[in-house]
Amino acid sequence: MDLTTLALIILVPVLVWRVYSRVASRMERQRSIVSRHYTGLLAFFAMVAVPATELSDPLTLAALGAGLVAGLALGVYGLRITRFEETGEGCFFTPNARLGILVAMALVARLLYLGALIYANKGSNLPTPKITDSPLTMLTVGLTAGYFWMYSAGLLKWRMKLRKQIGKF
Repeated sequence: MDLTTLALIILVPVLVWRVYSRVASRMERQRSIVSRHYTGLLAFFAMVAVPATELSDPLTLAALGAGLVAGLALGVYGLRITRFEETGEGCFFTPNARLGILVAMALVARLLYLGALIYANKGSNLPTPKITDSPLTMLTVGLTAGYFWMYSAGLLKWRMKLRKQIGKF
């Protein structure tokens, strides 16, 4: 076993732990900031639109679409189980931690698998796989983007509803 392989065996669990702890910290009570919701809409739209322009395989494109639809449905469910608060300090929301972590870590796991595949192919004559080559990867990309896009849209809708209620009084 060479030094690079040993380093990867040690560093991958550390990387997974850091990503998990970062995602978990974002799944706690948060202040609702409208500009972040708009940024989420744009970023997660781009997360689907950019790979979709490169896809030529109908199966991979269908997997991206199926993941997107499933992610949108999960996003609607996630919004239903989110706790919304309006206080004197501002507007806050608490997402369901398990659902958000599950969706985000599915993408992280798939990307780590691709990284391991690229590493395993190092030195061979096999072509380096691209993210857009695998239907399963596109499914997880669509799932993640759809979930977080719908979540951002739902938070934005909630804030607009609050703004209209304040304007009526």
